[in-house]
Amino acid sequence: MRPPPDPESGVDALFAQVIRLGPSPAVVRPFAASLDADETLVIALLRRALPVAFLEALAATPPWTERPRVLGGIVLNPKTPRGLSQKLLPVLYWRDLAEVAASPRLEGGVRARAEGLLKDQLLDLRLGEKITLARLATPPVLRLLLLEGDAKILAAALDNPRLRESDLSALLQGAEATRALSEAVTASSRWMKSYAVRLALVLQPRTPLALALAQLTSLVPRDLRRLVETPGLPPLIQAAAARVAREAQEG
Repeated sequence: MRPPPDPESGVDALFAQVIRLGPSPAVVRPFAASLDADETLVIALLRRALPVAFLEALAATPPWTERPRVLGGIVLNPKTPRGLSQKLLPVLYWRDLAEVAASPRLEGGVRARAEGLLKDQLLDLRLGEKITLARLATPPVLRLLLLEGDAKILAAALDNPRLRESDLSALLQGAEATRALSEAVTASSRWMKSYAVRLALVLQPRTPLALALAQLTSLVPRDLRRLVETPGLPPLIQAAAARVAREAQEG
């Protein structure tokens, strides 16, 4: 029995063909138009360092102009000119936009536009798509997902390695913070190890009383006194903070 063909060898052969074409658009365009290759193979090819002329020809030539995943591969190629990438971004699938936004190899303006388009699409995404996006989103998109009410979305967002302690702490203390977010954070073993996050939970007046009270004994006297003096906090929290601070000082 013959072994199955090696996909990588197919990419190598196609890559060699493209390199032999040279930079002339007059040569590259007919090749792109006649290219009879599986979409998966073309996407794999687009991960290579390709000539700009080929990238531009592929983006302008049917049937590839109707293949959003191929167009996503073009945008993700660091050699693609910024203007072309900006033109293609609006037709990409949300998953490709998320990958563009997270790619350190791409120009900042392209990444920022991808994030903006993702924000616009959030309302139209299904629950499962939002959960997947929450696991890989960059901070500007992640912030919006952390304001969602669904516990599964919040759990995925809190597990995202791109979520920074400073961003979560600021969000927890902000006017948009929700009860659902406070509950999800207290259920996260990752974030309950963070002193700054525990303090932010108590500083948020909308954190459920039981959850806020549970954090007090882990706070240092300086922050307990801060809670007593912070306007807008529930009187029970302030009274309990004063008691814990007094007990710590006496002990």
